[in-house]
Amino acid sequence: MKRIVSLVAFLCAMTWSVQAQGLKFGVKGGLNISKMSFSKDVFDSDNKTGFYVGPTIKLSLPLGFGLDIAALYDQRSTDVKTDAKPSGTTVAVYAGDEKITQKSIQIPVNLRYNIGLAASAGIYLAAGPQFGFPVGDKVYNTKVGEYRLKDANLSINFGAGVYLLKHLEVGFTYNLAAGKSGEFKNWDDVDTHNNAWQIGAAIYF
Repeated sequence: MKRIVSLVAFLCAMTWSVQAQGLKFGVKGGLNISKMSFSKDVFDSDNKTGFYVGPTIKLSLPLGFGLDIAALYDQRSTDVKTDAKPSGTTVAVYAGDEKITQKSIQIPVNLRYNIGLAASAGIYLAAGPQFGFPVGDKVYNTKVGEYRLKDANLSINFGAGVYLLKHLEVGFTYNLAAGKSGEFKNWDDVDTHNNAWQIGAAIYF
């Protein structure tokens, strides 16, 4: 019995050691270049920059695969332009620009594939879901009506980049909204999809 317990403890220790060697902690951050798209042509929005930052972990798996997971504070803003009519009206109620700033916690879970080009450098491809939860304001009283963020949203990441010296990564990601990010009250069939290009870096310890 003691031998079995000792063997189980040894195997658990070996498994933890292997996992610990392939697990790295770090910090990542960068720029959001966001573009809101609307389900009606009466709205338009310009590209705007924001930022994201937060802790991240990276787990190396066999055959060049891996996982990275992060918890990021994310801020995106856009200037919304409109010359439109809410349902039931005959005249435009507003024509001009108005800024909407969205703040959220984003949790990306990406599957990676690493391609080594040298002993300590290479490129990676990444893709996976991202789960977002707004923080701060969820309702914006704009001149064209009330805009309300969803309590949670899902998006999909597609990215690539380079890693250097086993500690530094630089890359880009396209974050594609899988559903609506929010909606305008009193407008028929108008909701938003907040997509973004992300350019950033990560440092692992």
